[in-house]
Amino acid sequence: MKYRYSLITLLALSSLNAQDVSLDAISVTATKIFKGTKEVSQSISVVDEKTIGDKNILNIQEAIENIPGVNAESSTNSPSPRLIIRGAGLKARYGVREVMVMKDGVPLTDPDSFTRFDFIDMQDVASIEVQKGPGSINAANATGGVIQLITKSVFEEDYNRIKLGFGDDGQRNLNLKLRGALGENDFTSVTFSKRKIDNEWRDNNEFDATQFSLKYGHLFEDDSSIETELSYTQSNMNIPTSMTASEFATFESTGEQHDTSAQFQNSSRDSKILALNVRYEKEVGDTTYKPRFYFNTWDHFHPVTGIINESDNNSVYGTDLEFDYNHNLFGDKASLVAGVTLKADITKDSRKYKYAHYVTLPASGWPFTPYISETLSDVKGDLAQTEDSTTTLYGAYIMETFSPLNGLTCDFSTRVDKLSFDISGNEITAYDYSSKNYITGVGLYTTDKSYTLLSSRVGATYKLTETTNMYVSIATANQAPTTSELGENESLEKSTSLNYEVGIKTRAKNISYDLAVYQNDVDDEIIQILDSNGNSIYDNAGKTQKRGLEFNGVYKLSQNMNIGGSYAFSDFKFKKFNEKVGAGLVSRDSNYLPYIPKNQYSLFAAFNMSNGFKTRVTAKSWGSYYMDNANTKKYEGFKFVTNLMVGYGYKSHNIQLNIKNMTNKYYAMEALKNVYGNESYKAGAPMSSMLTYSYLF
Repeated sequence: MKYRYSLITLLALSSLNAQDVSLDAISVTATKIFKGTKEVSQSISVVDEKTIGDKNILNIQEAIENIPGVNAESSTNSPSPRLIIRGAGLKARYGVREVMVMKDGVPLTDPDSFTRFDFIDMQDVASIEVQKGPGSINAANATGGVIQLITKSVFEEDYNRIKLGFGDDGQRNLNLKLRGALGENDFTSVTFSKRKIDNEWRDNNEFDATQFSLKYGHLFEDDSSIETELSYTQSNMNIPTSMTASEFATFESTGEQHDTSAQFQNSSRDSKILALNVRYEKEVGDTTYKPRFYFNTWDHFHPVTGIINESDNNSVYGTDLEFDYNHNLFGDKASLVAGVTLKADITKDSRKYKYAHYVTLPASGWPFTPYISETLSDVKGDLAQTEDSTTTLYGAYIMETFSPLNGLTCDFSTRVDKLSFDISGNEITAYDYSSKNYITGVGLYTTDKSYTLLSSRVGATYKLTETTNMYVSIATANQAPTTSELGENESLEKSTSLNYEVGIKTRAKNISYDLAVYQNDVDDEIIQILDSNGNSIYDNAGKTQKRGLEFNGVYKLSQNMNIGGSYAFSDFKFKKFNEKVGAGLVSRDSNYLPYIPKNQYSLFAAFNMSNGFKTRVTAKSWGSYYMDNANTKKYEGFKFVTNLMVGYGYKSHNIQLNIKNMTNKYYAMEALKNVYGNESYKAGAPMSSMLTYSYLF
């Protein structure tokens, strides 16, 4: 049973950070071996289980929104975040791109870098690790970094739990967790979650989800183990429209958004996901083998601008065959991690439809062609397009960590992946953004394109004192375009990021902090351009340069109280970029990238009494940012959007009240301007509250 208890110990250590600042948080994924974050030669943040529970986190953006260098916002209070790490992900029209998301070592991100966050039940997550920047051996086709979700292992001794939550905006939450031993070496757990929110302050903003997970684990007599998880998610998410400048002014004065002038009022994403993964671990001498196998199948109904997407035959197959080898090098302990990856994303008979019910109006000028002014429902009309696609990724990775001198640790890593797209379809009808109506499609089409992607990093950590380490790293990685981006611009090239970083990390008795300074040079960065009708056009920028400083710290004021904060300074510019405006090109050289605030900071205070009383206050602020590539207008950002938690725990009972945006600030979580001067805004959520009761048994 040695394996079982060592695993439990490591899982417990991985949850220690801001709440127990005398001990270093444990990273279980950055180098694929257990290591304190102070020893990792890159910027990494860990969100622990207590913080997840205290903040009553139900969506991933709420967990990571205060990490410096991370821009995480949602306009729906549902799993649909705008997620950007050090500028990577800025191009995403929807969802998340350029960031690798994993759960227990299994990628949730598709080979072309798209992630479905409705996959994730945050109520089963024990901790979250965020690795920032390119070069991670975990990141295949992701230059922004890696988000690793670590769920509660079936081997970890844990209480059973029932959790109930009720709040305004029609919020309802139910979570049930059962875990038990089937025998001396067999363990199982079941998790069930159901969530619902009406969000009546906006039109078309309802969300509900039902999630189920069954885990099984077996410990063999030779101390090897196998752990499996079967999960199912059914998610129904309406997606509200953006606002014009005048409509946003109304929201700023009333806190509500109704009857917007947007054409497509019925956007949504209804999905079902069935997933299975198997993880095996066996130690043979100095080598530990860790093969992983995974499969998921999903379908969705997804009305968006102009088109209704429906797909019910999608499968993802993958494996990661990893081994760790402990050995001696330069007279000291060293470790080698290596493996191969294979993943395929197969979609058959994906379909697009016209909207069945919409209003047309005559255009104001010649030739007076009617245009769609608004949709009336999300009912499917005539078939517009069919498509089959296969996206494959295979590659290999290796990382060596060793200590050539006392107090100095070095690591070298690289991975090479081959990404291939095979797409064929028949476009019968297309939505034309310029005429705002349907036109004849291109007919039969094919796309067959491949990219070779390199990701490498060299890092070193030096022990300055017993409590403080300094690190340096140089990393590079490629980013390929996505399937949808290639559909709009087949000539897109892969981008290349080169990142230089230096930092200091301290873990002392009463204080813990991380300071990082970096420069990330990107060639051929894929960026998004908005035309006069809001259409997203993708192109390769010649070169961008991203310079930044990040600080995150916690101070233990007393045995019961921690205070802390974070700050990020982001100086992101186009070094060479000509933007298409109408029929011509306009230079944007030396302009700032849009949407990224130059200054971003947060503060928190957490108070925990021995009698069970607890409270936590967190406030975040975004400075101003440019709304367009031309840098013609700024949005002033927001200041001190504050969340409050007050709770009390007694034996097996816990009750807490969480109030988000307690000062009820009305602000934009996103403000954009296209090349023709049209502005669009998405609202941040106003004040909401939820009362939660949980019982452990």
